[in-house]
Amino acid sequence: MSRGPAPGNYWSLPSLPARPQPTVVAENIGVTFPVNGSISKDINQPSATRMLWDEKGRLRGVRAISGVSFELKKGDRLAIIGENGSGKTTLLQVLAGILSPETGKLKVQGRITSLININLGIQAEASGHRNITLRALAAGYTHREIEEKRREIAEFSELGEFLHMPMDTYSAGMCMRLTFSIATAFEPEVLILDEWLSAGDAAFREKATRRMNEFVEKAGILVLASHSRELILDNCDIGLWMEEGRVKAIGPVLEIMNAYEAVQSQKSGEQAAAVAAAAASGPELRLATSR
Repeated sequence: MSRGPAPGNYWSLPSLPARPQPTVVAENIGVTFPVNGSISKDINQPSATRMLWDEKGRLRGVRAISGVSFELKKGDRLAIIGENGSGKTTLLQVLAGILSPETGKLKVQGRITSLININLGIQAEASGHRNITLRALAAGYTHREIEEKRREIAEFSELGEFLHMPMDTYSAGMCMRLTFSIATAFEPEVLILDEWLSAGDAAFREKATRRMNEFVEKAGILVLASHSRELILDNCDIGLWMEEGRVKAIGPVLEIMNAYEAVQSQKSGEQAAAVAAAAASGPELRLATSR
């Protein structure tokens, strides 16, 4: 009967399996928002391609996004670029698990950290310490993981004894300090970010900026939606241009950003020219009317 390893030899415990590398695969995903009511189609107006009408000409839905496909692996930093209403936020919500795709498939390997709504899971009548637990549980962390981070969160928030008080006694700045401290305490595998996140007064904002930079740097995969060229180019290497709910282009972030801004500049020039033309014709129109 074996009684142990031979002299000079040692048993080795089996190592824990390594966590799979984070990946995100979107395959032809689409989301349509239903519309209730009696909005009727105007036959004299051009029909928007994202509007869904029934056989009686009543609006029944709006295609927020459709046919969106891309793949990300560990180390990728994706910027989602586009005008307001182009589908950026809807796409972020699908990636974060807030919305389910109506069509297509989304496959995410790795824990998702979403900073779209850092107040998710917060209860105003509960204490700061209780909300550390609630917010982290809502984000998918275990009680053990939460307790390992509790002191760090408390110290970074600088709220001291206020953490034992209900959050409805906090100022807006104190609430933001705590929610920011919780949201950035855990190392992200897949980070979903809508614009940049900061908090507090000038002194706290300075250390919050440093923490945010470190937090983003640790992310296995970053997905960032922003209108800031500087923020995008500083943090992303891939650009995805959304237009009318679809992917217009995807590629190296500088190329995509330059192409998008060129189109926006052209649109601005055309709008300015139209305004100038209307202003120039104004006196003539008034004169003709007076006759």
